[in-house]
Amino acid sequence: MKRADMMIQEELKKISSYVSKLLRQKFGRGPEACFASAGSRFLVITIRGFLSPMEEVLLQHGKEDSVDTTRSIIVSSMLPELRGVISVSLGVEVDRFYHDWNYANNAGVVIAVFEKELPFARTIDLPPLRTAMDVEAFREEVNRISGYVQKVPEGVEIHAIAPKLIVVMRVGILIPIEKALLGRGFDRELRIAKDRLEKEHFQQSPVFARLLGGPLENVFVDWNFLNDEGIVCFQLK
Repeated sequence: MKRADMMIQEELKKISSYVSKLLRQKFGRGPEACFASAGSRFLVITIRGFLSPMEEVLLQHGKEDSVDTTRSIIVSSMLPELRGVISVSLGVEVDRFYHDWNYANNAGVVIAVFEKELPFARTIDLPPLRTAMDVEAFREEVNRISGYVQKVPEGVEIHAIAPKLIVVMRVGILIPIEKALLGRGFDRELRIAKDRLEKEHFQQSPVFARLLGGPLENVFVDWNFLNDEGIVCFQLK
C-alpha cells in the first residue's frame, strides 16, 4: 500500500473512532463495530451492533417509529461536530448528510456527501457490474422500483464506494401529493412511509441479487426533501 493510501486509511480510522465516541456519549453505549469508507463524492460510515437497552425494549413492543424518531434527533445533533472532524481529517467540506438504520440487523449508516469528488477517490470496480449493460440493468431496476413506489427519478448516479458498498443518488423523485404533504408539515410521516415501502422493494428485488452475484445484507434509504433527492445504500453480504 502506498504511503498516501496508508495516510487516508489512518484518517478514515480516526473518523470511525470519533463516530463511535460520539455515539457512546449521546446514547450511553457505543457500537460493536464502526467502519468508514470513502470514494467518489461520498464518505460512508457503516455501524453495527448499536442498540441501547431502552431501544431494545421499545422495539420488542413494536415501537420502531419511536426509536427511529428519537435516534434521528440525536444523530442529527451529532452531525455539526462530525462535519468539522471530517473537514479537518480529509481536507474537504461536507455539503450534507444522510443516515438510516436497519433495526432487524442492528446496522446503520451515516453518509457524508461532498460537492465534488474527493481528491484521493479512485474508481472501484463493481464485480460483476463490469459492463455498461450491467450498470444500465442496475439503473433500470432502480428506476423501475422508484417508479412503482413514487416516480422514475429525473437522474440516477451509481457509485461504488467499496467492493461491497454501493451508493445510488436519485434526483427529482417527489410527486405532487408528496410535495403537498411536505408543505403541510407531514415530513416525518412521509419519511416513515417511504422508508418501509422502498426498503421492502429494494431488498426483495431478485434483479439486484442476480446482478451483484448474491443477496443483499442491508439496504439503507434517506431523503433530502428540500433538494428533491434521495439516497440508497446497498450493502452486500
